[in-house]
Amino acid sequence: MPGTLPRFPTVPALLSSLPRGVSPPSLPRGITMPSLPTLPSLPRGVSLPRAVAMPTVSQAPRRLLQDCCSVLDHQTPGGLCGCCWALRPRYKRLVDNIFPEDPEDGLVKANMEKLTFFALSAPEKLDRIAAYLSERLTRELNRHRYGYVCIAMEALEQLLLACHCQSINLLVESFLSTLRLLLEADKPHLHILATNSFVKFANIEEDTPSYHRSYDFFVSRFSEMCHSEHEDADIQNKIRVSGIRGLQGVVRKTVDDELQVNIWEPRHMEQIVPALLVNLQQHTQANSESPAEQTEVCFRELLGRAAYGHITNAIRPVLMHLDSHSLWEGRSFAVRCFQIIMYSIQSQHSHLVIQQLLGHLDANSRSPASVRAGIMEVLSEAAVIEATGSVGPTVLEVFNTLLRQLRQSVDYQLTGYYDNAGKHKTTSTEEKTLQDAVIKTIGSFANTLPVYQRSEVMLFIMGKIPVPGIYPALGSPNAGFEGSRMIQVMLLKSLLQVSERYESSNLLTALPSSFLEPLLSFTLMEEPEIRLLVLSILTSLIDRRHNAARLNAARSLTAFDVSALELKEDGCSRQDNLFMRKHAQRLYRHVYLTCREESSGPAHYQALFTLLAVLTVELASEEVVVDLIRLVLALQELASSAQESLSVFNRCGVHAVCAAFLHLLSQLGPPPPLQQHVAQVVESRRQDAPHLLPEDVLCDEPRLPEGELKVDQSLLFVQSKICEALTGSSYSAHAERFNTPYTPQLTDEDRLSKRKSIGDTVSLQMDMDPQYCPDTHQKPQTEQITFETLKNAIEDRGGVEEEERRRRMEVVERFQTAPFEEIAAHCGSRTSLLQSKLDQVFDLIIRPPPSPSGHSPPRSTPLYEMKFPDLCVY
Repeated sequence: MPGTLPRFPTVPALLSSLPRGVSPPSLPRGITMPSLPTLPSLPRGVSLPRAVAMPTVSQAPRRLLQDCCSVLDHQTPGGLCGCCWALRPRYKRLVDNIFPEDPEDGLVKANMEKLTFFALSAPEKLDRIAAYLSERLTRELNRHRYGYVCIAMEALEQLLLACHCQSINLLVESFLSTLRLLLEADKPHLHILATNSFVKFANIEEDTPSYHRSYDFFVSRFSEMCHSEHEDADIQNKIRVSGIRGLQGVVRKTVDDELQVNIWEPRHMEQIVPALLVNLQQHTQANSESPAEQTEVCFRELLGRAAYGHITNAIRPVLMHLDSHSLWEGRSFAVRCFQIIMYSIQSQHSHLVIQQLLGHLDANSRSPASVRAGIMEVLSEAAVIEATGSVGPTVLEVFNTLLRQLRQSVDYQLTGYYDNAGKHKTTSTEEKTLQDAVIKTIGSFANTLPVYQRSEVMLFIMGKIPVPGIYPALGSPNAGFEGSRMIQVMLLKSLLQVSERYESSNLLTALPSSFLEPLLSFTLMEEPEIRLLVLSILTSLIDRRHNAARLNAARSLTAFDVSALELKEDGCSRQDNLFMRKHAQRLYRHVYLTCREESSGPAHYQALFTLLAVLTVELASEEVVVDLIRLVLALQELASSAQESLSVFNRCGVHAVCAAFLHLLSQLGPPPPLQQHVAQVVESRRQDAPHLLPEDVLCDEPRLPEGELKVDQSLLFVQSKICEALTGSSYSAHAERFNTPYTPQLTDEDRLSKRKSIGDTVSLQMDMDPQYCPDTHQKPQTEQITFETLKNAIEDRGGVEEEERRRRMEVVERFQTAPFEEIAAHCGSRTSLLQSKLDQVFDLIIRPPPSPSGHSPPRSTPLYEMKFPDLCVY
């Protein structure tokens, strides 16, 4: 009838009409197949449209079942579709059961436990479970049902955490593909959700390697999140923190597994490192959730996991980022960045960072001075941190690079441009700032070296200092004398930085001849700054117990008490005695010549006093003390001499140095009479001539007398009283040396001085007796060499060789045929001739210097002629 619905076939009838060979699915135990209910009749006058004609009548029931199953496949059980839901696989039913009707209720925990138990019981179904969860999440994501998306992600996370390591690979691919979908969405909260899930996955330790995983997408996406510029500041910070945590997860997952993707490749580091540095630069918040704090944690972890071969790839993007954003000039961020690097990497790899910075410094040699100074500041701070005892296998190469930068800076300062084309200008202030940074960096690097390497560095720097006549000029040919002078000053300042913290118990190794001789030669230079630097370097190397600082802290150099200064004294060792015997006269000579310089200022005389005081404290032996007193008396005579062209200030300065030194020396061990004499002279000067004391002279505004300087004899230290004071003490064995006043010897290094008459003012400590002096009227006979002489010598060469061959044959024949007595007599005559020549040489060498009275002292018996008892001869 037209008002009623047609009857549908029952379910058994549908199942019976399946094709041949297809059997219906079995139902669980206790469940029977329900029959389809009959539909109610429609109201009167309402009819259904005509049925669509089926292709064939036999296929109609089968097609209807397929349509019902496809429509009702993913619906929850109950009602009309309960029969079809019961036919689905068990894992799908378990997955569907974890989703509540209202997404705000969250994951159904009881059903999740059932799903987890099923997955653990049948691990071969894990890939199907993950694929179905991913499919369900994708459908919900497309429908913008984000509550169910969060539930699906939570289920995947719990399955990942619950599964064993051997079967986790079945889940990972679906899991990662799901994360990609979430990260590709345009919702920030989905990005954060995906990042949190990836971090949990990264913390899972896997025993089974996976050869086909790729994290390139995650590196790129997380790096992009680190650069987020969301309009909401709070959301922007959350996205950036999520991106940083995601990069941290990628590093943890891949860095320790060689079979995974190599995260240290340049293409990955060029994305990761700049993303971290951008957030590290924005250090505005101090809480642990700020991007800067999270970035520092991630950056430290990344560098801490870097092996030897990965340091270069990790540091190069840092340098490129600082260059592209001009962050060297600010210095603070660059320094902080490399502090994190140096503290994070393994200590044995620190020198690789130093080499990268040095190479980058060379690459920026034609950059502005502010950029070079910023790189130098970073190098200095990195060297302080890298105090492991070495700056790598190429120690001298490090210092050579720094010295080369110093030389280039001097050239730029002189020319006014920091490029060869002359387009980019620079100023002296900027270049001086750079030079100070280079000198500071040299000292920082030297402090990380052991003692023996510091000695090599000092010799290396000394070899780079341009010295006229010894070392070539280090500067460019266009720099000229001014450039050489500036380089001398800069390198001596660098040498002072190295020597200030140089500690060596043996002065023979601290001041070898190859280092001491060229260093002392600078005391003859006209530049006052150079001489002052040399005195400071000598003092710092000799002052092994840091007494110079205590001496300079004394307010009055002629009124202090030595016991209050707490000077550290120690006995003079055997090595110290050998050093003084070898180099003492050279040191005294240069001190004497330095006092004769007219361009010396208060700082020079203060440095001279400190040097003499340190020599006394460090190398105090009876012989050294006597020689120092002789030197001071010679300086006093120099200041009082009218023949010297010294100014009033120079004379007062020398007198002040003598008074301060003898005041110190008299309290360090000599007998009390010497201290009484020194105190008497100092008190007389304080009353009658205060301008002869250091308090009035060695200050910023010296108080000098008007007109010429006149010094009364009562204001001078008397040699006879000093000798009398030392009589009867341990110094009396050397008291006879006072009979010979000190006079410096003239050596070859005087040619280094720029003065014309230095040889006229220095006397030779040599006495020539008339019997050994050559006749002044007898001229030495010299043969004039001409072209004919050379021609004859070449032509007669054959005859000379023949004569020499004949003489050799005669000697051989004599020793073969002559009797022994004849050979012994011949050799004895030659020995006597040699002994007579040696006697003449020894007489010239051991002759004592002339006495002040002009009479030659009685000749003492030479040591080699003394007769010793038999018990003393071994």
